[in-house]
Amino acid sequence: MATTSTQTRTVLERFPAGGPRGSWPAEEFAANQRAQGTNAQVVMDLRTDQFLVVTDTTTE
Repeated sequence: MATTSTQTRTVLERFPAGGPRGSWPAEEFAANQRAQGTNAQVVMDLRTDQFLVVTDTTTE
């Protein structure tokens, strides 16, 4: 019997896209998460105009 898994994303934090010029709070947050061992990345949610810091988790 084969085991299947579904990959989902978990949103760790949300940041508004209209931050001050030269400010990258989503990238800084993601870098801090990566330093702690969490595979975090930043994606843009165009519908809400926000940057999301997400991580991949596997559920079975």
